[in-house]
Amino acid sequence: MNIITLSDLQASVRDRSAFNKLSDYRQLGQAFLSLLELSQPTRIISPSQNHYIFYQYDEETSYRITRPLNTQLFIENVDEFTRAFDRFGDFLADLRKYEDKAATRPDAENYLRSGEINRVVYTAQQIVGCIGDSFPSPNQSRKRVGQIFEQLVRLIIHETGVHCDTRRITVPIPGVDNYQMSYELDLVFSRDKAILTSETKYIHPSEVVGSVKTTSKDRLDKIFLDKYLLTQFLGREIPVIAIFLHDVQRAKRGNSIFGINATFKSNHFLGYSVALNRLDGVYYVDPRPEMVTNPRLSAQIRDFQYFLVYDLWTLSAR
Repeated sequence: MNIITLSDLQASVRDRSAFNKLSDYRQLGQAFLSLLELSQPTRIISPSQNHYIFYQYDEETSYRITRPLNTQLFIENVDEFTRAFDRFGDFLADLRKYEDKAATRPDAENYLRSGEINRVVYTAQQIVGCIGDSFPSPNQSRKRVGQIFEQLVRLIIHETGVHCDTRRITVPIPGVDNYQMSYELDLVFSRDKAILTSETKYIHPSEVVGSVKTTSKDRLDKIFLDKYLLTQFLGREIPVIAIFLHDVQRAKRGNSIFGINATFKSNHFLGYSVALNRLDGVYYVDPRPEMVTNPRLSAQIRDFQYFLVYDLWTLSAR
């Protein structure tokens, strides 16, 4: 039997034809976690926040270090990951069948209370990120890791039966002849596949625009501005949501390089909400504690599980 190596996993992340189905994420996750058990890289606990860890690869990979991993979400055991991923697939099938009523089914209460949806999505994507961290240069993989997260979210929404796709639009600038602005939309979703007409050839009134990023760092202002400009240019309210994986990064704390630094800028977020517009939903797979404890933030920010189980259906019913 051939033993899968880190080089094999790097090739999988580079493969542009991969990640077209959720089972690809399951397979990659199993392979990576099995490799961890076999190779046993150094496991480093952050001294500043003990529930975050790092893995340090061996000499062959120049002792590179992974991104911080939240052990409250990251599943390190391959068998546990496999079982959790399969339960997630079963629940997505329930969402497809029962839509917003799925949460009220007798067997759903304990499952949703466990928060396992966030754990599965977080683990599947952070495994991609950890493999990306093993590349010689971060620039070799950063964009690809982000693309794979966008695709993961699209596939999850598609599995619920809600139509979801990426879209490129070019909208005219009102009052300025022959000038246009182009937008690459990470995802556009609706309960039913919308039919675009000449009056709504950019975004149908029943559609919701989504921005999907691994982190809000250096991206937050653009999302708020995009909603504002799309609404101004198209002459009607355009619903826009944002989905983020997390908002932490490795940072030096004292003499240790394994500290944790939050990249979420709460004052900027609240400022954009007042000065421009509130987004129609903001969701994190790994929310920062302040997003739960600060009432001004918690009024606008939820976790990804809440989006999938509740807000997806409310938003797509427009």
